[in-house]
Order: sequence, then C-alpha cells, then structure tokens
Amino acid sequence: MRLLTHNMLINPMKGMEGAFPLKLFPTKVTKEEVKFNSAFIVNLLPKIDYKALQYAATTVGIKDLPSELPKKIDQEEHDALLKKLHHILLEVHVEEGKLVCPKSSREFTIKQGIPNMRLNEDEV
Repeated sequence: MRLLTHNMLINPMKGMEGAFPLKLFPTKVTKEEVKFNSAFIVNLLPKIDYKALQYAATTVGIKDLPSELPKKIDQEEHDALLKKLHHILLEVHVEEGKLVCPKSSREFTIKQGIPNMRLNEDEV
C-alpha cells in the first residue's frame, strides 16, 4: 500500500465519518523506484491531506518533511521538496501491518501491500 493510498482511505463502517486518518502500524515497509514526474506531484497535492501524509511518513521513519507546504509550488524552485513528496507518496510501500480507525478502534490488516477493508456482516 502506497502512502498515497493511505491518504485516501477511510473506515467504511456507517457512522465513522470524520475518523481520518486511519492510524498506520507498519511491520514491513519496502521502497520501489518510480519515475519522477514533478507536474504529476504538483497536480496531486491539492487532493492530499498534508497533515495525514506527515503522520504516515513519520510512521515509516521519514521525519524531515516541512511543517507546512509552500502556498504556491513552483516545479523548478521546489524541486527537492517535490522529489521528497514523490518518494513518500509513490515509492514507499507498506507491505505488512495494520490500519486502525481512530474512532472505533476497528483494525484492518495489510497483507502483501493490500489493505483489507472488508466489513463483517454485523458491521454493515
């Protein structure tokens, strides 16, 4: 599971609106190189919850993100930052671990990089 995916996931149970981000407990993290495209990252950033991304990055050992993103990101001026965000969003993979809802404490396992978000019958 890429950290980009984590940034978009929510607990699918009814009544769990606002329970974001899911807590991330990785047990196996890998890195896979992906071709850098600064325009893609710039266009992706408005869709990202940056505080949730900072949290997820910290859980996988990346602690040097700026506290806030610049108001306007220029591809040339902010090249180093865009490369770091590219790495965090697309190259870091959580292969094993779990996600935990901060509201219900419901756990969702991550196996082979895939988060299992299926609910039990009594949770639907």
